[in-house]
Amino acid sequence: MNNPDETPEPTPAEPPVRWNGVIRPLDAIRRVLDRTLAIICIVTFVALVSIVVWQVFTRLVLRDSAPWTEEASRYTFVVLAMLAIALVFSERGHIAVEIVVTRLPTPAQRVVAVLVELLVAFFAVFVLVIGGIRVIENAWGQQLATIPLSVGQIYLVVPVAGILITFYSLLHLLKVVAGAETPFPPVDEAAESV
Repeated sequence: MNNPDETPEPTPAEPPVRWNGVIRPLDAIRRVLDRTLAIICIVTFVALVSIVVWQVFTRLVLRDSAPWTEEASRYTFVVLAMLAIALVFSERGHIAVEIVVTRLPTPAQRVVAVLVELLVAFFAVFVLVIGGIRVIENAWGQQLATIPLSVGQIYLVVPVAGILITFYSLLHLLKVVAGAETPFPPVDEAAESV
């Protein structure tokens, strides 16, 4: 039983976070980007649902399917997917198999987390940014049949997502090295059961 006259045991202080002067402004930028991405994703999702509903309505009720809806829904989905990937990566909600890594000591977990973030940044830069720019250059003049845009204009979202993922990856890397973030996000048991 706890005696009210006893003083509570002191809790161990958390280790100091290195590089707070760098991490705080980057976190502020991340929060603004997250809010902006969330709003864009919501608007894009609403647009996607509206396009598909209109497509179904014109096909089943009016018996004359709107020709632009198939192309518009496909490319709206591409934009939504690329931006949502970046947003999920910011929240560390991406798929990860951590069963072996979580059993390692904390210093080894940090090393693995740093390697993972470096690999993600490498992939984002070389595949999404550089590769995305090449795809845009090749597809810029390819006009869509039913929408007044080119494929290249729509695929501008690929290098944008690559830049965002690179930023988020380097921020996670910096925070793990500085001790401001755990090597791997904690498991949310409620989310795991869904």
